[in-house]
Amino acid sequence: MDPNAFVTGWLAEEPPLVAARSRAAEVGITPVTPAAGSLLRWLAASVGARTVVETGTGTGVSGLWLLAGMQSGGTLTSVDIEPEHQRLARSAFTESGVPSSRTRLITGNALDVLPRLADHGYDLMLIDAAPLDHTAQLEQAWRLLRPGGIAVVSGWLRSASGRDGETTAAQDLLDAVRADERLLPAVLPVGDGLLVLTAPI
Repeated sequence: MDPNAFVTGWLAEEPPLVAARSRAAEVGITPVTPAAGSLLRWLAASVGARTVVETGTGTGVSGLWLLAGMQSGGTLTSVDIEPEHQRLARSAFTESGVPSSRTRLITGNALDVLPRLADHGYDLMLIDAAPLDHTAQLEQAWRLLRPGGIAVVSGWLRSASGRDGETTAAQDLLDAVRADERLLPAVLPVGDGLLVLTAPI
């Protein structure tokens, strides 16, 4: 049995998610897999997330999974440098019946936008864009997250087997996390790889 095929079939996605995934393929984006998405949903639910920030809106696949695990009325803040991607994500959110008040889409470079967001204002942060910037974005996470909040870095397996610069960046990120005694990390081979971290309260 192929475990990835089994999980993908067992976690049948609703039509808006399927459509968002199809749009991602059309514009050359690799979204989180259904298995990774379901874990994001579980993480959001496990911390009772009301406020989540993600870098890398894509076409809304990860956002839909996160929103499904967040508390009703919770707000997803999503940052992406490509306005066309965010337009497609907004369509996905509308098709899923997500009220516009529950999403805040910010167009811009994440390292320019994140410093302007509120200190300790978020329950969970997903980093899923610009592999070369993952370490710098993760440094922002500890200012943005509330005590006990969770940071997730997606795609580290893909980055580790990618171009030389991305491979080095992925290894540097994993080495830095392992050396930081303040953090409690878990490296999960789910989808393209999820690095899940929190800091003791």
